[in-house]
Amino acid sequence: MTSSYKVGIICSSGGHLTQLHCLDTWWARQDRFWVCFDKPDARSRLQNERTYWGFFPTNRSILNLLRNGIQAIKILRSERPDILVSTGAGLAVPYFWIGKLFFGCKTIYIEVFDRFDTPSLSARLVRPVLDQMVIQREVQRSLYPDARLLGELL
Repeated sequence: MTSSYKVGIICSSGGHLTQLHCLDTWWARQDRFWVCFDKPDARSRLQNERTYWGFFPTNRSILNLLRNGIQAIKILRSERPDILVSTGAGLAVPYFWIGKLFFGCKTIYIEVFDRFDTPSLSARLVRPVLDQMVIQREVQRSLYPDARLLGELL
């Protein structure tokens, strides 16, 4: 992927953000914005990025799912991304569904590095609206036979 796109990078803070931040050789060439949680690690890593702060916790919180869904409509209407990329977690769910159904965004989900025994909950929830599932390790292929290996894409 060497072309330039407008990309929305959606992730929770912590390990999800760290994994996406490692792809800076790709996203640094794109017109991009981030949606993450307002936590110290995210503030530090994203200090020079166009960032929106999502509502948390997302784990099984219907209220924050709704709040993030409303926020997703506003941000996606304003930003108009071509592609949404995420490694999870719950913050990705409303953005992927709303982005795909209402804004025609391409959706790329990168399963987190340490999930190799069962699919993550976020991956299962966004799977119906995915354009591409990406795995980071060959061992994950048993969970996602049609997935692309991250190293093949970069």
